[in-house]
Amino acid sequence: MMENSEESKLLPVGNIASCDQSMASAEIHWSSHSEYIPQSQSSIIIEEDKNLEKVGNCPSLMHLLKGNIGTGILAMPSAIKNAGLWVGTIGILAIGGIAIYCMHMLLNCCNILCKRVNKPTLDYASILETALQTGPERLRRWSSVGRMVVNIFLVMTQIGFCCVYLVFIAQNVKQVIDSFHKGGPPVFVYIVITTALIIPYTFVRDLKNLAPFSTFANLLNFVGLIIIFQDLFQGLPNPDKRPAYKSLDKLPLYFGTAIYAFEGIGLVMPIQNKMRYPHDFGGHSGVLNLGMVIVTCLYTATGFYGYLKFGDDSLGSVTLNLPAKNWLYISVNLLFALSMFITYGLQFYVPIKITWPWISSKITSRRWLNYSEYIYRTILVLITFGIASAVPHLDLLISLIGAFASCALALMLPPIIELLTLSVEDGQLRWWTVIKDIIIIVFGLLGFATGTFSALQAIIENF
Repeated sequence: MMENSEESKLLPVGNIASCDQSMASAEIHWSSHSEYIPQSQSSIIIEEDKNLEKVGNCPSLMHLLKGNIGTGILAMPSAIKNAGLWVGTIGILAIGGIAIYCMHMLLNCCNILCKRVNKPTLDYASILETALQTGPERLRRWSSVGRMVVNIFLVMTQIGFCCVYLVFIAQNVKQVIDSFHKGGPPVFVYIVITTALIIPYTFVRDLKNLAPFSTFANLLNFVGLIIIFQDLFQGLPNPDKRPAYKSLDKLPLYFGTAIYAFEGIGLVMPIQNKMRYPHDFGGHSGVLNLGMVIVTCLYTATGFYGYLKFGDDSLGSVTLNLPAKNWLYISVNLLFALSMFITYGLQFYVPIKITWPWISSKITSRRWLNYSEYIYRTILVLITFGIASAVPHLDLLISLIGAFASCALALMLPPIIELLTLSVEDGQLRWWTVIKDIIIIVFGLLGFATGTFSALQAIIENF
């Protein structure tokens, strides 16, 4: 367990609820140890307790599913629009497979490093820091830089997700209003209104108070997805009517959106640490593979059937393609808009948790400390407002965030950590492991560079 003196360096936890025998029950526990929450997290952020009751395999599977199913699944039809029906569908399976492999890679390195430094658990930043500290001697002085790199990507990723939520909420509410009153205000007005409502919401500092809202958001997502699939399966055209592939210049946008959806790698360590039988988490038939196969199938089904039905008219969220005059489908827009509003506060916790301890240490006046935090929270919300207002295109914003920030956490850092970890383990760093890791790193770098460039280019062209 991390020492209390390092508390300011700790990261927020990823989607691990404390459970009894019932999967639905969840409590909030607090301690000095915490980790980080991924973008698609749909339940409350909590912190771990040494004496917390361990949970079984089934509740752990539920946590893994909830933590990986969020806004990314709604963007899958838009992603396949940039790749073609069959190339996009196969690509989701391939990217999902690589992302799952990287999760196993990180989990394996975490287990090795925990034994090496005699600690029961490590968070993402601590894994890279420890891999550098105990790795090749010439790289050990860069260990603090490694922690900083992970934290920077986490902050950028979470701020980016909050920007996506603002645009998502604004566009879905606008569609509802426009279905009754044509010629309503532009999406910018809805972003302003949403921001005004979110600012006081982000002043809630005790996450225990958000637990009921998080559970409610999970229910909204579940009901919304059922209604969406009910619509997607109706009136499907022949697959031959959709292009099997698209031009290569659109693939980077596809990659950014796909990897945005699979950025749930931070869940693997805390979920395993909570399990009553942690050896059941990994392995070929473990909880991790089972959960991520289900997630990948849901992503693939949403993307395939969504694009098959709506074709090149697929928008940044499949909710925007639903019939606008039907109350059942109008309710889906409102359900997900409310869910994303709630989730904004949870995701917003991450950059605050990472950056505020350092900022607060510079404030000498205790009188102004609380006021300063509220001001800082407001500034961060306004930053997300500025980005969302500048890029009010949901599909392009998702692709940009996925390529620029999520790619590093999900694809590039795990193989780097594996190379560092195994380099000092006798006989474990084989030549094929080096080649395999280099290929994944190059793949991630290629997606990072081309995806970011293509997204920025498309954003500029839309101005």
